[in-house]
Amino acid sequence: MTKTILLDGQSLTIEQVVEVAYGEANLPKVIIKADSQKQVQNAADAVQILLERGEVAYGITTGFGAFKDKVIPLEDVKTLQKNIVMSHAVGTGALYDTPTTRAIMLIRANTLARGHSGIRLSTLQFLLDMLNAGIHPAIPEKGSLGASGDLAPLAHMALVMIGMGEAEFDGRMMSGADALKSAGLQPVDLAAKEGLALTNGTSVMCALGTLLVHKSERLSGIVDVAGALSLEALNGTPLAFDERIHNLRPFPRQIETAKNMRNLLKGSEFTRDYDPANVQDAYTLRCIPQVHGAARDAVAYTRWVMEIELNSVTDNPLIFIDGEKIDVISGGNFHGEPLAISMDYLAIAITELGNISERRIMRLTDDCSNAQTLPAFLTKNGGLNSGFMLTQYTAAALATENKVLAHPSSVDNIPTSANVEDHVSMGLTAALNLRQIAENVTHILATELMAAAQGIDFRKDEVGAEANLGEGTAPIYARIREEVPFIEKDTILYEYISAVKKLINSGELDYLES
Repeated sequence: MTKTILLDGQSLTIEQVVEVAYGEANLPKVIIKADSQKQVQNAADAVQILLERGEVAYGITTGFGAFKDKVIPLEDVKTLQKNIVMSHAVGTGALYDTPTTRAIMLIRANTLARGHSGIRLSTLQFLLDMLNAGIHPAIPEKGSLGASGDLAPLAHMALVMIGMGEAEFDGRMMSGADALKSAGLQPVDLAAKEGLALTNGTSVMCALGTLLVHKSERLSGIVDVAGALSLEALNGTPLAFDERIHNLRPFPRQIETAKNMRNLLKGSEFTRDYDPANVQDAYTLRCIPQVHGAARDAVAYTRWVMEIELNSVTDNPLIFIDGEKIDVISGGNFHGEPLAISMDYLAIAITELGNISERRIMRLTDDCSNAQTLPAFLTKNGGLNSGFMLTQYTAAALATENKVLAHPSSVDNIPTSANVEDHVSMGLTAALNLRQIAENVTHILATELMAAAQGIDFRKDEVGAEANLGEGTAPIYARIREEVPFIEKDTILYEYISAVKKLINSGELDYLES
């Protein structure tokens, strides 16, 4: 039975966006709630009333941006809306993948479903018809300044609605007109306000941010798993995760991370108790709750931002109806600053997860750093074999790239539109940088998981082949070993790293705190 998701502009969740974006065999059908349908049509009717009255309203009977004072004759109002779609479709770069494109379409439809944008119900329904039919507009990744929303990318989405541009349908890229025809749809003839309503808003950066919150939540759990396995491989001590320590510095997610580490390592025979000759571990092991917990704070903050933005109206101007009174008010809800700052914050946090993971890989592979607990570069016959030497090189390269990408985009600004739009958020740039950082950190964590499993196998000679790993780490180690064997001698490693990355992305290595 096909699941249904109802849009009302107020209750869309991150989990629903992920479901619509990534669902494959049984994609949910998206429809508009009955009450919202009425509100949408009321706002569209209000636009027609304004036209009949001959009132001047931005984007309805005027030009856009610096042309805000250019009044458009009534006979050209529809042409104005088509023109904004065509002229604004100037994006560049690679195309968004299908999940991101689906998230963009869903979020744009949800903000329009609130009923303050002036779009006709039939036009909004057409966008959902495309989504439900699997017509995915070809949307270039770059070109948005994140103020006036994501104009260029959203224009590429809207192009397909009017039978132009390009789209993917049934696994093939084709013209927008052919995609619509193949699905039995006819292009939309845009009415007043509709071109602006479709293109003006934060739906692209919000789509990326929402999907990246989901990914970051996964990574912030995986990094605990990787850290716990590395601690076992390095004969570390769990004493630094004692609840009493963290209660004296009560950051909630530091406390949660310490609890998570205790649960992961419970019953482990690969860790050491108090040892007067070795009372504490290096920071990358001892300070896991402090570092991982701080990153989780950023993830939680960004989730909060995206949950608000998912159900916000972000185009301009907005229409308010009070009885017979119709107000068209220009504001700035399209400005992406809240999203840009949150994604810059999250980018820094995820970069730090990559940094600490890379340092643990270094400790696993450097026998001087681990006091010969493990052989150099995790190989039996060093010299003839390089072992895991180059895995740390790649991890270091990605960690360094992340430091460059983590430079905050939101502090940059280039005025546009003849200095009318004189402060921009660069929110989409922040999102694209965050996406690359998250991908890099996925690779780093996959490398640490694989290296830690290799180290644990070496330690079995010391603690015994039948020794127990932690209650939380044991099943994860076992799942890794189903994909990656112990590396006896040099072989091609990237295929194994890719296999572990797939495990991470699939959720199979997720560990939830109990």
